[in-house]
Parts: sequence; C-alpha cells; structure tokens
Amino acid sequence: MTVYIVDDDPSVRDALSLLLGVHGYRTAVFPGGEALLRAWQPDWAGCLLIDIRMAGMDGLELQRRLGELDNRIPIVIVTGHGDVGLARAAFKAQALDFLEKPFDDAKLLAAIEEAFSSEARQRQELRQREDGRNLLRELTPREREVMRLVVLGRHNREIAPELGISVRTVEVHKARLMSKLGVGHVAELVRIAMLDDE
Repeated sequence: MTVYIVDDDPSVRDALSLLLGVHGYRTAVFPGGEALLRAWQPDWAGCLLIDIRMAGMDGLELQRRLGELDNRIPIVIVTGHGDVGLARAAFKAQALDFLEKPFDDAKLLAAIEEAFSSEARQRQELRQREDGRNLLRELTPREREVMRLVVLGRHNREIAPELGISVRTVEVHKARLMSKLGVGHVAELVRIAMLDDE
C-alpha cells in the first residue's frame, strides 16, 4: 500500500515523504488535486493524505471529485488552519481523520495505520462479496428458486407444492445449493443470497 500525499507546499511534501519513508511507507507525491486526478488509477491501494487548503482545487473539492470516481481509499485531511467547520465538512465527505500542522508524528503514523487497516478490511469485504456472487452464479435455476423461497422463510413442505416438486426433491436441491455456497445454516444462506440484490 502507498501513502498518496497531496499538498501544494513542496517543503511539506518533501518532509512528509522523508518521514514516512524512514518509517517504511511507500509514498507518491502530488502538488495538487488536479495532478492527483490526472494520475488516478482505480486499483490504487493505501491512504490519501490531502491538504485541505491548496491553490486551485482545495482538499474538500478533491474529496468530492474522488467520490465521483468511486474512490475507496481512506482519506486523512491535513491543514495548517484547522477549524471546526472544515473538519465537519471533511468528515461528512468520509474523511477518516483530520490532522493539524505542524504534525505530531505519532498521531500522523497512527492515522495512516488506521487508514491502512480500514483499507484492508474493506478490500477483504469486497473480495468476500465477489466470491459470494461467483458462488451464486453456480446455482441452477431450480436451486435459485428453492433458495429464494427458503430465504423468505418457507418450509420444505410449503416450497414443494409451490414449485410442483416433492418435499424430498426440495430437500435435495436445498442440500446441493447450501453445499455449493459453503453455508451450514439458513442465516448464512440469507447473508449470501442478499448479494443477489446488490
């Protein structure tokens, strides 16, 4: 993962890059929001460290533009002129933290670690959802029908006449679909079936 530093002050960019490099972080630096957006790649992973007050596009506008690009990388906002209104606006735009310059190194590093942990959790959840969707694609049309009715809370004896099959056949389809999905009980089945609606 990389810390993407966006600050229009070259001395701040250099100092942050040096500090984070000493602590083993990989960094990429940008002199402003426009430069970051030109370079933007949807598969980037890590943390965005964005100055809120910059010439040209400010940090809040950059946050908004990144949101339009469906950015999922956690954002830490930094400022030399902290005020409650700016902090509130940054958090409303999904900033993970808001730090004032000059930095307390320990707080900065803690914020980056929290961002990396958040990013890792989010990526794992996305992978699990995608894995679940892939498993759902393996179901036959009949297994999907049985799953839909099981998730609605119907019992095998209610499902059988609705689908025009025997209770035993319902049991077989239910066992197969639960095996394919790797679930052991109905609560897990409900969770994975909800991915169909996303």
